[in-house]
Amino acid sequence: MTATTAASPHRSSEEKPHRNPTRWVVLGVICLAQLTVLLDNTVLTVAIPSLTEEMGAATADIQWMINAYSLVQAGLLLTAGSAADRYGRKKMLAAGLVLFGLGSLAAAMSQTTGQLIAARAGMGVGGALLMTTTLAVVVQVFDDDERPKAIGLWGAVGSLGFAAGPLIGGALLNHFWWGSIFLINLPVALFGLLAVLKWVPESKSPSGDRPDLLGALLSTVGMTGVVFAIISGPVHGWTSGRVLGSGVGGVAVLALFALWERRCPYPMLDMHFFRNSRFTGAVAGGILVAFGMGGSFFLLTQHLQLVLHYDPLETGLRMTPLALVIVVLNLTGVGARLLPKVGTPVAIAGGMGLLAAGLASIAVLGAHAYGGMLLGLILMGVGISLSMPAMANAIMSAIPPEKAGVGAGVNGTLQECGNGLGVAVLGAVLNSRFAALLPAVAAGAGSLPAALSKADTAAERSEIQDAFASGVQASQLVGAGAVLAGGLLAGALLWRAERKR
Repeated sequence: MTATTAASPHRSSEEKPHRNPTRWVVLGVICLAQLTVLLDNTVLTVAIPSLTEEMGAATADIQWMINAYSLVQAGLLLTAGSAADRYGRKKMLAAGLVLFGLGSLAAAMSQTTGQLIAARAGMGVGGALLMTTTLAVVVQVFDDDERPKAIGLWGAVGSLGFAAGPLIGGALLNHFWWGSIFLINLPVALFGLLAVLKWVPESKSPSGDRPDLLGALLSTVGMTGVVFAIISGPVHGWTSGRVLGSGVGGVAVLALFALWERRCPYPMLDMHFFRNSRFTGAVAGGILVAFGMGGSFFLLTQHLQLVLHYDPLETGLRMTPLALVIVVLNLTGVGARLLPKVGTPVAIAGGMGLLAAGLASIAVLGAHAYGGMLLGLILMGVGISLSMPAMANAIMSAIPPEKAGVGAGVNGTLQECGNGLGVAVLGAVLNSRFAALLPAVAAGAGSLPAALSKADTAAERSEIQDAFASGVQASQLVGAGAVLAGGLLAGALLWRAERKR
């Protein structure tokens, strides 16, 4: 509370008359850097068959090619945000583009699976710097009045990048070899670097605190352990030694991180922020929106391909309405205009309610045809476009401007953990329901293709398909319930915070 109320009058009285004249150009540069990172989150998925064939990659190799990027990025987000606050957000943004570009070049030139995994990890370091500095620069450049619209546009580009990855990757792989999906990052990173150096203003924390090296180490180790457990759980089993050891160890290290931050005279993340109901409400909502989004994307691809029998390109095209709704609503500033009228609690609770309604609509109306799914995708898009920018703005406005990088790190960490948990938890619901409904002939099969291979008759195959569809439906309804509960919780906490102001 204190940080928010102390920071806002200062910013409104001094920054409004002196708005950066190139702020929208700066936002364009920031969005370009953001797009580069988020495209790479999804573009690799379409290259899996090519990598399996041309590099002889095993299933475990493919998993590490995909996960090395997310694991390193998630582990370093808080540390990267703290470094940006201390050493300069423009410097770290430029460094992130350089590292990301070099990592992309190394990935494209990789000759072995080990080289590609290492290159992806290097790209994750650059991605962590870019994810934190882009949002931190937006907060610094735009004042309180324009910031919701700017964050909405920043979020819209993120949604576009997420959805466009498979389409761009598929188009490139139709004409070029698999390395082209990484080489395309190079001109974007180079142009982004030149634009950052020319237009983005430097900003950093004015305080002369020493760097919190122990806090950086503890947060990185703890987050890496937790994310590794989330990633490994569905593959190796939640009770396996590696998953339990990693998860419990990660949580224990994060607990040590919290204790250290409370006692450290120059903390990387001030734990007093969590006493702010506005911050806590936005954090709770952020995790559950990411939970719903990550889990729903995971389920939608399987629903479209394995239940409705679309090929990968058709699947990508049929998921684009979700991203298009988000982009259009944020580009037109609908969410930014509604936010001051309805207030942050209503915007977040209402947006998460629409997201939950979309998930439920897909589960009930889209079970057997795309028409019903389309309605759900549109509702999800409207809900995300309302709730996500409002939550990011609530988190960033609850943190002093000099800690903008750490705030962006918190926001990014929520998204990474929420996405991973969504895939893990809703995937577990899907598998449990699917296994319970399988006919005796396919008992014990761990996947739909494995179950179908055991079927001898058309009736058995139909029963197996119905079991999988029922599992997808059940997991989507669980996701809808979690998102709705999160919306009510976040709305209540934020409403309480607004009442105290």
